[in-house]
Amino acid sequence: MTNRLADAVSPYLRSHADNPVDWWPWGPEAFAEAVRRDVPVLVSIGYSTCHWCHVMARESFSDPQLAAHLNERFVAIKVDREEHPDVDSSYLAAASAFTPQLGWPLTVFTTPAGQAFFAGTYFPPQPVQDHPAFRQVLDAVTEAWTSRRGEVDATARGVAAALAAQPAPPATGSVELPPAAALSHAAARVAAAEDVEHGGFGGAPKFPVAPAQLALLGLGAGGDRAALALASRTLRRMAASPLRDPVEGGFFRYSTRRDWGDPHYERMLYDNALLLTAYSRLALLEPADTDTDTDTVSDGTDETAGGAGRGSATAPGPLEVAASIAGFLLARLRTPRGAFGSAQDSESTIDGRRVEGGFYALDAAERARHEAPPVDDKVLTGWNGLAIAALAEAGARHDRPDWVAAARGAADVLLDEHVTSDGRLLRASSSAGVSEAVATLEDHGMFAEGLLQLTLATGLPRYAVAARALLAACLVDEEGRAPFAAPAGPDPVLRSQGTALAADPSEGAYPSGVAATAVAALTLHRLTGDARWRRAAERAVGPAADAALDSPVAYGTTFSLLAELAAPSTQLLVVEPSVVTPAVAAQVEDELSAAAEEPQPGAIDLGGRARRTLGPGVLVGVVDEDSAVALADAGFELFAGRTAVRGHATAYLCHDFVCRLPVTGVEELDRDLAEQARSQARDE
Repeated sequence: MTNRLADAVSPYLRSHADNPVDWWPWGPEAFAEAVRRDVPVLVSIGYSTCHWCHVMARESFSDPQLAAHLNERFVAIKVDREEHPDVDSSYLAAASAFTPQLGWPLTVFTTPAGQAFFAGTYFPPQPVQDHPAFRQVLDAVTEAWTSRRGEVDATARGVAAALAAQPAPPATGSVELPPAAALSHAAARVAAAEDVEHGGFGGAPKFPVAPAQLALLGLGAGGDRAALALASRTLRRMAASPLRDPVEGGFFRYSTRRDWGDPHYERMLYDNALLLTAYSRLALLEPADTDTDTDTVSDGTDETAGGAGRGSATAPGPLEVAASIAGFLLARLRTPRGAFGSAQDSESTIDGRRVEGGFYALDAAERARHEAPPVDDKVLTGWNGLAIAALAEAGARHDRPDWVAAARGAADVLLDEHVTSDGRLLRASSSAGVSEAVATLEDHGMFAEGLLQLTLATGLPRYAVAARALLAACLVDEEGRAPFAAPAGPDPVLRSQGTALAADPSEGAYPSGVAATAVAALTLHRLTGDARWRRAAERAVGPAADAALDSPVAYGTTFSLLAELAAPSTQLLVVEPSVVTPAVAAQVEDELSAAAEEPQPGAIDLGGRARRTLGPGVLVGVVDEDSAVALADAGFELFAGRTAVRGHATAYLCHDFVCRLPVTGVEELDRDLAEQARSQARDE
């Protein structure tokens, strides 16, 4: 039996390389083999940190007798859903015709043409209550294939036809942006779903839903006190709960109980990147306790026990939580190359026994004696884009150059290894090589936004130039079509089989590809003044606008984007001198010394004050004069003609690229910000 998974890019596939199952990787060859043998196809989809995927692998795929049975009657394909999200989405949609309980491992049986005719999730080795054993499922599928082939083919054609008939999201020519009242009403719907006893939204299982938290924080930054209070309560209770690892930092994927207890212990890159941004912004919006940073929060758990399996009655403040998340990203998920792996597993070996969550129940001293759960070192372009954006923004806002440097390191790896010489973007790589999986719209959008945030944090033009090229490759400037599409199109196997789905605007734990690309396009508009990027963002958000207002928790990024588009566009740019003369340095030192004699919140440098400015529609950048010139020369209109007046750091406060007179003092900037806020309030 040929071992086809031993050299796979995906660690998840490599973990199955020693199975007695004759696995094939995703590709046309597996389906061609099924045609040759005239047998059905088992498509088994999972990911490396999926607990029940591990369980089914141990119970069923490692069983030589079951594997022989499977090999004789099926062609078996193993798919990493993170490497091939289009494949996962297509078969999830097909599986919904057979089971309401969707999840992973996803077990789908298809014809040699790739059309699903039966599906489920985890199947045990022995029957349990109303769940058949996996061997029973294989036998039933074999019987149907050999004895009732006509019914099987009819079912497969029916499911394929139903999926093909689903309308693509409508292309929107223009969008009527919601008024402030509609946004407030939508935020009230979020509040109505709050678990007032334990925090968070809904019952069990309970997810952090970081995009919704970011949307609430955005409204809060614009003056919606109720939205800010709701986000603050949720984030602070999460920080005090078993969902967070108090030893190493970082949040687990979700909790199985309403009180945040019994989490599923995988720590995902996307969750922690988005939550880093959330806690970083909360620290700016509620700064009073960001240094002392402790809150007392009752979570109904034993506060004396250590480890993440227990709750903590003392909640760290938001800046401390943000720092712990960044520490987890840099210490655990960062690969030797400098990019970020996709997740850390939930399982590890404790005292010779493989257990889920056991490592996270240990205190710091005990952990040092045990090997940590493994990290999936698969570098995903989109998820790395989220981490780059989070580290760049949080690092710039909180004066953490090490976070910004980590963002630069990851961006440089992706630009060197995930962008081909002809500008084509790749989706995934690992220590084993580069994947053949096509880059999706989420890869382009998330990476582009990360690069733009990195330029705003560093002033380096190359990142913004690369982001613009990525977005230009996705832009579809044709009437009647959606404004963005992945340049390579959908997965080629799905496309050839007619089972590829249209881009889905719905969201989950992280932004959809459509929403992520629209966010980056809006940022690019604010840097360039090119109106086509704003128009594209508006057209992209239009089809999901009503759904986002009705269900903002499920469409957090789209909801946030609606608020951004509806708000006045404000750019705050600080240009610092590239070379500080001794005279200017002495004057600045005198000013800072004088400010230090009477400490006050405004006693910071002009760039630092600007970086602490948050609000819907607000873009903040701090660059030196050389960077401003280079960015202007590269076509980023915001920086054109912006200088450090008389060698001093100079702030430019602009509304739709029309700027007030430049100022060089913090008090002057505060005055201008207040005046502009009053003016905008009168206009609403």
